[in-house]
Amino acid sequence: MDHVVTEYGVAKLRGKSMRQRALALIDIAHPDFRDELRHAAKQIKII
Repeated sequence: MDHVVTEYGVAKLRGKSMRQRALALIDIAHPDFRDELRHAAKQIKII
C-alpha cells in the first residue's frame, strides 16, 4: 500500500520505516484517537 487517505489527510507510506508509517497514520487518524494511538504505539515500541 502506497497511500492511505482519510478525511483528515493523506499518508504516503512507500519507502518509510515502520516508525515513520505509524506516525504518518496517526497524523491522519481522527483527532479524538491520536493520543491513544501514540500511546499504544509507544507501548509496543513502534515509536
